[in-house]
Parts: sequence; C-alpha cells; structure tokens
Amino acid sequence: MDAVTALDPGRFVQHPAGHDSDLRIAVEELQQGRWMSAHTLLARSWDNWPVWTARTQVLAAVSARTNVLHHWQAEAPDSTGLVTLLARTAVDRAVAAVTQRADQRTIAQLLEQARHLCWDAASTLPKDPVPWICLLSLAQLDPGQSHPVHRIPAPDHMLPPGPWGLLAQARRSDPWNREAFHRMLRFWLAREDSGTAGTFLATFVPAAPAGSPLYALPLYLMVDSYRRAQRKDAAALQWTNNERGRSTVLQAYENWRAAPREPGLRWPVVDEGHLAHALWAIRRPADAAEVLVAMAPFVSSQPWTSVGGRPDDLFRQVLAQSAAAAR
Repeated sequence: MDAVTALDPGRFVQHPAGHDSDLRIAVEELQQGRWMSAHTLLARSWDNWPVWTARTQVLAAVSARTNVLHHWQAEAPDSTGLVTLLARTAVDRAVAAVTQRADQRTIAQLLEQARHLCWDAASTLPKDPVPWICLLSLAQLDPGQSHPVHRIPAPDHMLPPGPWGLLAQARRSDPWNREAFHRMLRFWLAREDSGTAGTFLATFVPAAPAGSPLYALPLYLMVDSYRRAQRKDAAALQWTNNERGRSTVLQAYENWRAAPREPGLRWPVVDEGHLAHALWAIRRPADAAEVLVAMAPFVSSQPWTSVGGRPDDLFRQVLAQSAAAAR
C-alpha cells in the first residue's frame, strides 16, 4: 500500500480492538449479546499478560454498555476471565458515574461494588495483574489520597507517597505492564501534579525493555501539559524548540520501530497516534507518515481531541510535507 492510499482519511476507522482481528470478532459478538468468542479468546490469552490486559480492557468497555455479562455469568460462572471482566466493568461504571457527576449516593455504591469485585478477582486469580490495575483506576478518583492504600511510601526517595503498593502488585506478573503505568501516570495528573508525573516517568521509563510502549508515556504527558496550558503557543514549544522534548519523541520513535508488529503485541493505535502527532510537531513528516501508514486503516480519537485538531488534517499536512521533502 503506497503512502497516498494509506493516508486517505476516508479509509481510516475507529475500532476499540485496532489491529487485533481476533479481538474485533469478540467485540462484535459481545455487542450482539453473544459471549462465546470472548470466552474462547480469553482462555487463549491467559498468561500472556500484555495481551490479556489489553483484551480485557476492550471487552470490559464494550460489556459495560450491555447486560451480556449477566447472561455469561448465569450460563458459565467459572469461565476464564469472567471475574476479571466483572471487576473491570464495575470500575468503568464507577468512573463514568464520577465523570458524569452522578449523585453522591450512587457514586459511593458503585465505588464500593467496584472495590469489592476487584479484591474478589485478585483473590480468585492471584497471578492476574488486571485487578490491581483496576484498583489503580479507582485511585484516580481519590486525588486527595483519603484511602491509606493510595498513600504508600514510594520506592524512590524523589517520589511522594501514592498507590505504589497497587503498582507493585500489578508488576509482580508483568513488570512493564503498559496499562499499569498509564494508570499511575493518570493518578498524578488527576492530582494536577505534573511535576511528580514527570519524575515518575523519568524514574521508570528509561529502564523499560527496548520496544516497550511505555516509551510513548512521555508523549501523553506532553499532550496533557498542552491541554492544560493557557498559552497554547508557548506550550507547543515543548515539541518544536525544546531539545529535550525532541529527544523524547525520537526515543519513542526508535522504540516503536523496534517493537513487534504481531497482533496483540504491537503498540496500540492510540500510542501510535500520539507518536505520529509528536513526530509531525517536531517537523519529521516522513517519520510521521511511516507511523500513520503502519496504523492504517485504524485511528484513535486521541491525541487529536486534546490538541484541538483532527487526524485527517494531520494526514493531509503530512502527505504534503512528505511530498515536498521528496522533491
């Protein structure tokens, strides 16, 4: 597929499963109220923690909008991963209630139910990192750190207390779990503590294995800083005129190129979207085009909704700049 065809905005679609074709089938069947494909997929994914984490996240997000898990639980209560999906959907509903500013009684009930299901999943499947990741998601709803488990001393003296015990539990099975580190980053950003967020990333990301999607994490922090900034032109300089920012983007790019492309193991589309945008922002249109072609035909809503643009605008600009550079 040539770059012009691949970057035709009309060819791009949003799908929660991205390049994972087996997951796309399971998602589409869940949306129709059928759970057997999801059951089979999870049984095959067990112990492959990066894949397991990504697939349960997507399946739970779809399930949270239906009652399919009730039917699943009634028909096959001991299915692999069902307890994990129940915990994830409960957390998704609690987060949605807080985001939508539901009444406090409803929020309290949903939070209690979610915590109960998370701890139940953790005790039922002690190797599973996802229940701990779910508890990290709930920690984002407690920026004041009222719960003791959210103010555990950090493993590094440069970092303040936080939900470090939850992160450590998630890392027991999968030391570089992408979602676990994203949830920890979001905890600091929920507290509007970008300084600690940056220190957290600087402490952990350089030690991640080559090709790890964790190298995209600093790009999320850059987008968040831009989104919060009152002067967007000044905030944009973190990409264009900041050598440290450029180095961070290029490091992410090199690790993306080193990552596997197998379904379930490659970088998620949303990470690739952040990388493509960042490369374009530091004026590397040919490299941005390479990432966009690899993403095709999928696209995510982020980072575009946070930076005030649309992906098709970027595609056209990248094509034009790449063509000009080739002449």
